[in-house]
Amino acid sequence: MAPPQGQMRPGRQLALLGAIFVILASAVWFGGKGGWEDRLAPNLGLDLVGGSRVTLLAQTGADGKPPTTQDLEQARRIIAERVDARGVSEAQVVIEGNQNIVISVAKKGDDAINDVGQASQLFFRKLLSQTDGSGLAAAPQPSPSPSASASGSPKPSTAASPAATPKPSVSASTGGTGGGAAMAPTPTPTPAASKSPVASASPAAAPKPSAPANPKVTVEQVQAKVGKAAWDAAGKLTAVAADPAQLEVLQPFAQLNNFEVALLAPKVQFYVPQVSCEQLDKRPPGSINNPDAEAVACEDGMKYLLDVSKVKGTDVDKASPQIEQNTNRRVVSLDFSSDGLDKWTSLTKESFNNEGQKCDQTALGAGSHCRVAVVLDNKVISSPEIQGVLGDDSVITGDFDQKSATDLANNLNYGSLSMTFLQQEAQSITPTLGGEHLQAGLLAAGIGMLLVVIYSFFYYRLLGTVIVLSLILSAALTFLALVFLGREMGFTLTLAGIAGFIVSLGVAADSFVIYFERLKDEIREGRSPRSAVPRAWVRARKTILTANAISLMAALVLYLVSSGAVAGFAFALGLATLIDLVVVFLFRHPIMTMFARTDAFLSPRVSGLGRVLHEAKEAK
Repeated sequence: MAPPQGQMRPGRQLALLGAIFVILASAVWFGGKGGWEDRLAPNLGLDLVGGSRVTLLAQTGADGKPPTTQDLEQARRIIAERVDARGVSEAQVVIEGNQNIVISVAKKGDDAINDVGQASQLFFRKLLSQTDGSGLAAAPQPSPSPSASASGSPKPSTAASPAATPKPSVSASTGGTGGGAAMAPTPTPTPAASKSPVASASPAAAPKPSAPANPKVTVEQVQAKVGKAAWDAAGKLTAVAADPAQLEVLQPFAQLNNFEVALLAPKVQFYVPQVSCEQLDKRPPGSINNPDAEAVACEDGMKYLLDVSKVKGTDVDKASPQIEQNTNRRVVSLDFSSDGLDKWTSLTKESFNNEGQKCDQTALGAGSHCRVAVVLDNKVISSPEIQGVLGDDSVITGDFDQKSATDLANNLNYGSLSMTFLQQEAQSITPTLGGEHLQAGLLAAGIGMLLVVIYSFFYYRLLGTVIVLSLILSAALTFLALVFLGREMGFTLTLAGIAGFIVSLGVAADSFVIYFERLKDEIREGRSPRSAVPRAWVRARKTILTANAISLMAALVLYLVSSGAVAGFAFALGLATLIDLVVVFLFRHPIMTMFARTDAFLSPRVSGLGRVLHEAKEAK
């Protein structure tokens, strides 16, 4: 027989809840791959499974304003492409706040992502001169060996230092617009083989740079640190200092840290021997990102004076590692945009002919042509000799293996960001420590649930069964939601998220208390337990909705205004609150309606309503 009009039909709500559970479970199971452990595994954060997390802080522009949302999103996309190009799977690159980009990789060391944000801006600069970058300055060296040129030219020689490393060259893969045939790579002399007039001493004679200072340091502070005599002497230099008296005066420059060195003029950085490549390589990102000014950068211990940039990384349309069919050697092919091609052709013509003799003898390659340095942020990643007036079919040749050719191509493709970044935080967590965090989080959650269960059965007896079943169902739905959201939108469960779920137990318990205490109030007013259930639900429903709505709004606000672990806590709390609402409407109230029809529900000892029933009888 059909129930009377207006009477609740709990079977419908329970059937709807069952359908939701089956659909979610099916999506989780059939949407995964592998065995059951892989299909049911949620995404766990670094603090639970170990891994690496790097936070990059975008530097403000000249106007002091943070980068725009569009620029930050473009930078995030490029950094993500660079991470993917390194073969790092399942890496997360996200924007936090209005200046941070966070890269997270589970179960991998920080060496996999530690420097992905260092490649800020890419420039092609003609090499004007080079000198020793070791920073070891003392008495002049003896007269140069006949096997090397007195100017420190990087030309090859049979008597060159065995430690010399072959340098790549740039040529036209099919002749270009006036190219020359590819030739042997240009060897770069080691600092010891360089015959620039800079003298060397033992490593102990060179003071180490001090610890990094505040990036807000000023030129006036740098001048005060080195002293007026050293500052004035450095400003008058027109060549690399070699006189012992000059070297003694310039010695305070060896004490500058990376932030302070970045404030020196390019000619001072190059001409002062005490300014070493160790200091220059550690300059903050973006220290030489002005394309219209000369710059100083290092490669293999050699310090380069570089011309203004006439070709930028944004002019490169595509770079790809290839193997030449005729020589079977690895090369990097360059394809330029339409505007970039004209700039590249002009730069190679200028470098091939050494127009204006701007490149001195130390900067020429084996064929007496200028070299062009590929500068990524503050470092030279390659400095090939230009072997002809090149067009679109240009290749960089050299002593490449598969990794070095791929890395160079990736830097050319993904190295040009519209802003510079400073690494704010680098965190690495071992899998052992992550496992301990996970165990501690699960233990805390288990203890919290156990306390709720003990209190429920002690205070509500049979009604405690409803609480326990509701918590088990909420836990199952929450777990399936975690797996589904982790797979579809990349949600990662962290220790803070576990804390959010533990706090949500209080929200769930609060809705129980509201409902059951309202039920007792109805019985005290003289209604029977069965008739009190629907009336208690109607009166408790608004309070439950209001309490959960406040929790949801708090979680939403916290999620929007925070980042990192706090945002993970807010998301977990909001998700658990939503699931609690589903369980309240589709399980807790229907199951209470069904319990109210049983004889056990009317038993004071079993239902936990004995004292209330006794009070109601006495009131009558």
